Amino acid sequence: MTDNEMMQLSERVGLALKARGATLTTAESCTGGWVAKVITDIAGSSAWFERGFVTYSNEAKSQMIGVKPETLAAHGAVSEPVVVEMAVGALKAARADYAVSISGIAGPEGGSEDKPVGTVWFGFACVNGQGITRRECFEGDRESVRRQATSYALKTLWQHFLQNT
Repeated sequence: MTDNEMMQLSERVGLALKARGATLTTAESCTGGWVAKVITDIAGSSAWFERGFVTYSNEAKSQMIGVKPETLAAHGAVSEPVVVEMAVGALKAARADYAVSISGIAGPEGGSEDKPVGTVWFGFACVNGQGITRRECFEGDRESVRRQATSYALKTLWQHFLQNT
């Protein structure tokens, strides 16, 4: 996805949130705040985006958004249970209507047989209790994996929660 396409998608997400009178928060690890950056590139985003959490370390995930240390120990940071706790924790901490969480291995190191470089877990939560998780494995270098993860998060948020606004 090009920068222009990402900006257009971010605008659509923002317009849909604004139309609903809803807010969004992010809890990002491997993307380092890139989703929040793309969202806040849109003028007027303060109407629907108040805060994001960059929880790069396990300690930050626990301290800032309430991911349980036992969940991290049992499953690792790049896992479905962790992105669920990240999304739910961010939703509560920000008092938002929607949350997106991302945790992955952007590389070039850090991968394993079970979780190769490019593995990214996504969590999406809504104040009404709806939620979904997704696991993707992206190809490319660190920059490419992070860009793809950012695009995927926006697309999935749009398609599963906001498109019918």
